[in-house]
Amino acid sequence: MNQLQALKQWTTVVADTGDFNQIAAYTPQDATTNPSLILKAVQKAEYAHLLDDMVAAHGAHGVAVVMDQLLVRVGCEILRLVPGRVSTEVDARLSFDEAGTVKKARELIALYEGNGHSRDRVLIKMAATWEGIQAAATLEKEGIHTNLTLLFSFVQAVACADAKVQLISPFVGRIYDWAKKQAGAGWDEQAMSGANDPGVKSVKRIYEYYKSQGITTEVMGASFRNVGQITALAGCDLLTISPELLAELAQSSAPLEPALRADAAATQEPVHFDQPAFRLALNEDVMAHDKLSEGIRAFVKDTLTLEAMIQAKLG
Repeated sequence: MNQLQALKQWTTVVADTGDFNQIAAYTPQDATTNPSLILKAVQKAEYAHLLDDMVAAHGAHGVAVVMDQLLVRVGCEILRLVPGRVSTEVDARLSFDEAGTVKKARELIALYEGNGHSRDRVLIKMAATWEGIQAAATLEKEGIHTNLTLLFSFVQAVACADAKVQLISPFVGRIYDWAKKQAGAGWDEQAMSGANDPGVKSVKRIYEYYKSQGITTEVMGASFRNVGQITALAGCDLLTISPELLAELAQSSAPLEPALRADAAATQEPVHFDQPAFRLALNEDVMAHDKLSEGIRAFVKDTLTLEAMIQAKLG
């Protein structure tokens, strides 16, 4: 049994890619996308036709319509390859617009349903800002399930639980990146690996809090830099993994045991944050505040690049 097969015994494996030709090889349950992954995909020769098709079919309605159709087309192609769900992200420019996020999520779900896919197979992704979390609370009440991303802190995870969101994607690799940069020459890679990795520790804290409180929101570790981060979170509800790291796991026969167990979570006191307390706690967490802002900016940049590609084809 290789490590990927072993991991699937305890954790739902999710492919983190817009390159759906790579998905079938690893038989994940679900798949996630984001603007950066879709931009990367449509720049490849084998997927360029997707953008051309959407421009030809919907170009008369403008760039925004073509963009939504492209996101859903990629999602529909993925749903042909996975038995579970696909995550599709709302425009990152709506990260601080609760009403706009709700509106866009409804539009994306309508497009999926128009293509014959039940809303139960789609997770609408949005940044775990206060506005994004409140939008998710509204959507969940309508049966539109959500995936809160760019999640770097405990306070974001608590607010998501209070909103009863379906799933959160706490990041690992970007926390690791931040800590390593801050440490500079003093960083000890070996000492800060595995269970000591700061990104791994963040996800473990959230996972154990959720399990101790009986919170049903799914925890999906995301943004991995190496296989060690993944194996240190074996047992997490879900892990979304790039094709490159899925390949490494599939090629390794090293022993793997679950590192996280719901029944081993220590009892913890419940905590809650209203809007002022949430904003203060997030502001005080320099890493989380910086990485959330940086992540939104990166997704906006790639969205604008995609829109420019569409506009160029429209003439």
